[in-house]
Amino acid sequence: MAAKKSKPKRPEKKVFTDSNFPVKRIYQKSLKKRAKEDSGKYPFTRGIHPGMFRDRFWTMRQYSGFGDAKLTNERFKFMLEKGQTGLSMAFDLPTQIGYDSDSPQAEGEVGKVGVSITSIKDMMTAFDGIPLGKVSSSMTINSTASTLLAYYIAVGESQGFKSHDLRGTTQNDILKEYIARNTYIYPPQPSMRLIGDMIGYCAEKVPSWYPVSISGYHMREAGCTATQEVAFTLANAIAYIQTCLDKGLKIDDFAPRLSFFFCCTIEFFEEVAKFRVARKVYAKILKEMFHAKNPKSLQLKFHTQTSGESLTAQQPDNNIIRVAIQTMAAVAGGTQSLHTNSRDEALALPTQDSAKIALRTQQIVAHESGITKTADPLGGSYYLEELTDQIEEGVWKYLKKIQKMGGSVKAIEKGFFQSEIRQNAYRLKKETDDGERIIVGVNKYVEEEEQPELLRIGGKVEIQQKKALKKLRASRDKKKWEKALSAMQSAAETDENLMPYIITAAKSYATTGEISNAFREVFGEYRPKEVF
Repeated sequence: MAAKKSKPKRPEKKVFTDSNFPVKRIYQKSLKKRAKEDSGKYPFTRGIHPGMFRDRFWTMRQYSGFGDAKLTNERFKFMLEKGQTGLSMAFDLPTQIGYDSDSPQAEGEVGKVGVSITSIKDMMTAFDGIPLGKVSSSMTINSTASTLLAYYIAVGESQGFKSHDLRGTTQNDILKEYIARNTYIYPPQPSMRLIGDMIGYCAEKVPSWYPVSISGYHMREAGCTATQEVAFTLANAIAYIQTCLDKGLKIDDFAPRLSFFFCCTIEFFEEVAKFRVARKVYAKILKEMFHAKNPKSLQLKFHTQTSGESLTAQQPDNNIIRVAIQTMAAVAGGTQSLHTNSRDEALALPTQDSAKIALRTQQIVAHESGITKTADPLGGSYYLEELTDQIEEGVWKYLKKIQKMGGSVKAIEKGFFQSEIRQNAYRLKKETDDGERIIVGVNKYVEEEEQPELLRIGGKVEIQQKKALKKLRASRDKKKWEKALSAMQSAAETDENLMPYIITAAKSYATTGEISNAFREVFGEYRPKEVF
């Protein structure tokens, strides 16, 4: 009788993470011997605080802002009433790039993707009834960050709070604007000067404020990998730190008030590993490259936002599940504050109900999931630890490469970051188009559906803002306003810190556009080179 032929072995399926790391069928042991690490201790891989969320939950900071200041004030109060623990302010495009609501460049964009803030009066309305000395506020603003912080400081003073009482963050990360987001105004050097001035001013006058939130979020949303997000963000951090040192600041005087902003997308374990790596590598950079001595200088403190790019216009209720997974990853990764995107993110600004569900997602994870009961709950997982090693190795390789180019600014000018991001974005898109990457409701399990109720901002806001601006310009003290703008512009031609001049201009009712235009005359405007 003939022997049975054995069936040929089926080749093992090749599986990869979002960032294209190969994934083994099973992980049975660590590939390298690990040093024993503890949360709250250098290099902070396992968290910056000993007890992490056992002691205190992260700040639940939902991103809000649309239309005019009055509408935004109403949303702030609604979210605080529902249990939000910090404010986060979104601005419209004209405010972000330094144009007033009545500027031709602002037409059709006023109040659309955030709130329109054209002067200190708008800022007063936005925070009416909200005591700035008792709430922490985050402002997602970059090119005009110094102006918006000036408004905030002035409003705080009008409420009876000194600048020392104010707590919060300005994003103020201009380098990632040149790389991925494009809401820049001035060329890199004067932009870096403004950021250095803000960091120096805050270190002395607004010590509880984080003057910069160095951001990987927008680069990740544009298409970079987890490794690239960490590497490019930390390369930018090195550039900001060096700018401050060149101004004569001492590392331990300002480093404790540097903060970071990362994306959390849906590749769960890779995202948790990414956050661990970011803390570890940053701690080593601050200790070994910049010789920081204060333990707080070595701690990477970061805000997380769930990934808007990962959410779909199709079957938007599916986004609630996506955001829940991303929330779990951000918390398991040890974030200090978190914004959870709403289900209608891919379609419009969030409705009140959608924003509430997003907030409830954080609250359920905090109180019901159990993952807050121990620091670094996934630490020791063979899979997670190997991913952590792989990402860390890749981050150091990128940092060395960028350093050889002359640092972040030079790498941006050469188009290096932009090219790397484009290549990975193309890979991800191709995989989706070819059906290799499944997006539920988009290229699988597709169905006909009705459009949900959406929040729309009409043209009424623009008309109202134009009228308010006309009234403001007619009522302010013209001599005081002219003097403040002239002094600010003269200071821009020297090496003086510009923040005191910007605050004086804000108090004289100079508008966002007027302050930006005064700097445009001195600094010029940035026009990127085409990189192919």
